[in-house]
Amino acid sequence: MLRIFKQYYPIRNIFFFIGEGAVIFFSILFASWIIIEFGSFPADRWIYFKILLITIVSQLCLYYNELYDLTITSSLIELGIRLIQALGVAAIILAGIYVVFPETIVEPGIFAISIVFVILFIVSWRFCYSLILTRGIFDQKIILLGSDDLSKKIIDEINHKKDSGYKVEVNIEEYPQNNASEFKKNIPSSAYKKDYSGLCELAEELSISKIIVALKERRGALPTKELVKCRVSGIEIIDGTTFYEMLTGKLSVDQTNPASIIFSEGFYKSTTKRFIKRAIDLISSVFMIVFLSPLIIVIAILIKIDSTGPVLFSQERVGKNRKNYMVYKFRSMVEDAEKQSGPVWAEDNDKRITRAGRFIRSWRLDEIPQLWNVLKGDMSLVGPRPEREFFVKKLEDIIPYFGQRFSVKPGITGWAQVCYRYGASVEDAVEKLNYDLFYIKNMSIFMDLMILLRTIKIVLFGKGAR
Repeated sequence: MLRIFKQYYPIRNIFFFIGEGAVIFFSILFASWIIIEFGSFPADRWIYFKILLITIVSQLCLYYNELYDLTITSSLIELGIRLIQALGVAAIILAGIYVVFPETIVEPGIFAISIVFVILFIVSWRFCYSLILTRGIFDQKIILLGSDDLSKKIIDEINHKKDSGYKVEVNIEEYPQNNASEFKKNIPSSAYKKDYSGLCELAEELSISKIIVALKERRGALPTKELVKCRVSGIEIIDGTTFYEMLTGKLSVDQTNPASIIFSEGFYKSTTKRFIKRAIDLISSVFMIVFLSPLIIVIAILIKIDSTGPVLFSQERVGKNRKNYMVYKFRSMVEDAEKQSGPVWAEDNDKRITRAGRFIRSWRLDEIPQLWNVLKGDMSLVGPRPEREFFVKKLEDIIPYFGQRFSVKPGITGWAQVCYRYGASVEDAVEKLNYDLFYIKNMSIFMDLMILLRTIKIVLFGKGAR
């Protein structure tokens, strides 16, 4: 697997993304070859840079229209609809670019004809890739040791993600004396084992590249001798929690051992890294406040017209090192919304939300005033979402490691926000903490950039807001 922006991706997934870019590029080049100089390559060498621009814009539109989420585009009809939508948006964006930079315009008719080739070749390309996924071609075979919750989570994740890149060839359960060894479908009978003896020989026989150790109790139960033999033979041995983190992009607080945090290489934030992050926050917040000032005025007018009360809403939140501060938002609820109920999470179709508030919440525009919090230094552009002290006290008593989210500044957006839906329960808080801890452990400038790009996608499609 390759590690990009602190997340692991199967090499074949990278190949799929790059390959699709090549498919788009050569589809447009083929259209150019037909229109401009049939039978020879175009003489204008700048045409290749123009085609590259079209390719980049097209692939960005594919990404923002969820065409790289294979759970969404599993059917041919859904794929076709989203593909046409994405290319339509790409055409509009390119038209805007051509108005500003006319020298980037390609010959008339090239884009129109290339759309036909792009759709044809992309559908063919994805059909071939789907066959690879369905048949498990290039899947890495692994042996999974353990039968507790962590093992089940790993198996569920691999089964759920068609493109995980892994296949559990053997799952040796933790308590072999119960004769409860479980094996995945299509596991050869030769792989059946009731204990750990001969583990290394079995791994070599089945061409296993990795052994995942997800045992709940390791004291006296860990097959140390066999695992050492496997490691010396070149087989990778991975801790179950680490492997789960690689698969999902999140930690599992209920499975995390304190030692895995204490001895982790993550969580350390150098002075240089903190300085760069703060500098980016300052520059970005100033630029965005100036750039968004017309929109801020329009939103303020809409709020005043729609309901009585102030334009801005302020509320105390817990920040870095548990320091309380006032967070600012555009008011999206009726005035004194919690006067009767007290502190509560927002719900679906919450009656306290005003008409203007529903609109600005759906587009996350109510968060814009938090740029002032970023400018002041209370918050960052990217980080765990700030929580109220009432809920912090409640959740800390229930959720392990919840207090660790206060080791960094809260953010306007965050890894949990782009990976998980809006949360309004303790269970949701646990799941969001899993993502927050992953971010705190792996935070970097490049990861922040990826989160901001994914935030744009969520805002455009109005996902997760309440």
